[in-house]
Parts: sequence; structure tokens; C-alpha cells
Amino acid sequence: MLTINILCVGKIKENYLKEAILEYSKRLSKYCNLNIIEVQDEKVPDKLSDKVEENIKSIEAERMLKYIKKDTCLIALDLKGKELNSEEFSKEIQNISLNYSSITFVIGGTLGIAETILSKCDKKICFSKMTFPHQLIRVFLLEQVFRGFKIAGGETYHR
Repeated sequence: MLTINILCVGKIKENYLKEAILEYSKRLSKYCNLNIIEVQDEKVPDKLSDKVEENIKSIEAERMLKYIKKDTCLIALDLKGKELNSEEFSKEIQNISLNYSSITFVIGGTLGIAETILSKCDKKICFSKMTFPHQLIRVFLLEQVFRGFKIAGGETYHR
């Protein structure tokens, strides 16, 4: 069974997001082994220079690096990534599972993902050119992974 890892910066504080994550985690248990790995986020000051921004992303990246295994397909959720529809995303998961036993999705913090992590990624995908809170993107990702398994299995899903 494929393992899906979601490596993300920050903890979910809002109960409605926690409930959605729990619901999709339950649904996904039929299709994959799911691991959600949270690393601590850094406080972002109101006045932010480029140097401070890079420093914060670097600290968060260091925390993430220890959870990145060599034998996983590493996929960043990044605004500069490739946009896929649900069917294409499903196919991507299917194709990756032919060569890897796990996929690790990386979700950065408020400021995004450091280049040290992005440079290690096998793929970069973008859910939208719009900006969403990274906590909400976690729910979007879980929903799309679930939908991807349903599509791959020829099961019905909401279009």
C-alpha cells in the first residue's frame, strides 16, 4: 500500500480544519498509509526584510529536512508549480506509485518553502495561483489525494 506523507510547517489550531483533516484521514485509510508530519513554524514579524524572510524559511527548512527520506517522491506545493486538474493529479499519483512506495508532499509556512527544500523536490504542483492559508491547503491536498484514489479506482466522485 502506498504511503502518503504530508510534511508541513505549523500546527492546525482551528477546530473546523482539524475535523476536516480527521475526516479525510479516515477516508484515505482505505487507500494508503497516511502520515502528517508537522514542524514548528517561526514567528513572522510585521516588518519583514528579504534577509529576515530567507532566515525564517531556512530555519523551517532545517526542521523539515530530517523528515525527508531518500526513497520517496518529494512534491512541493508551490505557487510556481504545475497546475493539474483532478484527473491529471490522480494519474500523477498512479504513475509515481509505480516507482516509489511513498510520496511526500511538502507544504511550507506563511512565507513558503526555502530553496534548499525546493531544489530537492522531484515535482512542484500548484493548486491555484490564488493565495490560501497553508493550513487550508492541507485540507485541499487531502481532499484531492482522496479524490485521486477514487478516480484511479473508477469509483464515483463529485465532479
